[in-house]
Amino acid sequence: MARVVLAMSGGVDSSAAAVLLRRQGHEVIGLFMRTGVEYPTEGSARPDHKKGCCSVRDAWDARRVADRLGIPFYALDFRHEFDRIIDYFADEYVRGRTPNPCVVCNTWLKFGQLWSFARQLEADYIATGHYARVVAGPQGAELHRGLDESKDQSYVLWGIRREVLEHVLFPVGESRKSEIRALAREAGLDHVADKPDSVEICFVPGGRPTEVVRARRPDALRRGLIVDRHGRVLGEHDGIDRFTIGQRKGLGIATGRRQFVLQLLPETHTVVVGDYDDLLASGLRAEGVNWLVHPPSGEITVWVKIRYRHAGVAAVVRPLSQGQVEVRFVQPQPAVTPGQAVAFYDGSRLLGGGWICQAIRNPDDNQPTVSLPQTCCQS
Repeated sequence: MARVVLAMSGGVDSSAAAVLLRRQGHEVIGLFMRTGVEYPTEGSARPDHKKGCCSVRDAWDARRVADRLGIPFYALDFRHEFDRIIDYFADEYVRGRTPNPCVVCNTWLKFGQLWSFARQLEADYIATGHYARVVAGPQGAELHRGLDESKDQSYVLWGIRREVLEHVLFPVGESRKSEIRALAREAGLDHVADKPDSVEICFVPGGRPTEVVRARRPDALRRGLIVDRHGRVLGEHDGIDRFTIGQRKGLGIATGRRQFVLQLLPETHTVVVGDYDDLLASGLRAEGVNWLVHPPSGEITVWVKIRYRHAGVAAVVRPLSQGQVEVRFVQPQPAVTPGQAVAFYDGSRLLGGGWICQAIRNPDDNQPTVSLPQTCCQS
């Protein structure tokens, strides 16, 4: 029997994970991470269709599950650590990048701080309710996609350190979502069995990131111009935090044809727009790469995802210096977005990933003539 510290969010997935771990004979210790994030109460203007995670109600739901299953339960204060994630989120928007706080939360907290806490309790493993799988391979633990492809969350897990992966369990990764809900009902956990999925960033309820950015960095944003790829002025805006690469709606300009955000220039507070074809990139550069396998010494052919809902594309990855890589797609891809993550796969196996910092366009790719100041990927 192994001792397992389970991150319990109060949702159906981590609750079902507790049931499965108990049935497998493990000693389970539940842990809820208090982040300081608050939500409107029931009956407020924002109904309880779904929030994020880690609210007061979620803590109560998690505790009820632990009581029902008879497992120890701790609620730890991670407000200071989580505050760093919100700062990162705001700073990325100010830099003209689109952040991915879920990857950062998993890397820093759930598989960083959680593992540190588990070691203090002399636990053998940490576990979460992510839809992914840890598989024993010839060279050690391997991270694979979850069985339910529609719920697979491996894309946001590339930041796990290799030495920690040996101590990670994903109990729900071998199941489909419908099976997990049925399991929760069977175990008498009716209060979470039909609980909606988390579909928002937990500290951005309502999907309005600009509110967070402007509360955290009120003096960092400036009005600027919206220009086309040749530098012609099309309009004005009140902050680049309102835009992301590939955005089409809400640009505040009228040109008679569909326009997409191509670039964000933080040094001049400029938004560059253009046609869909201008949005296509033949590749990207990424930094902060973490490998869950032995790092390749040369080019490798992989399947890459550049967004959570991206179907993926075949690509060649070439290692560079200082934890950077260059990725060349087999087919050009739209909206390669600095600040987002790129994940590398070999079949169902996640090989690693990194942070996108530059889209690559060939000279004949109609590259915008307004150049983006390089803030990373300089090798």
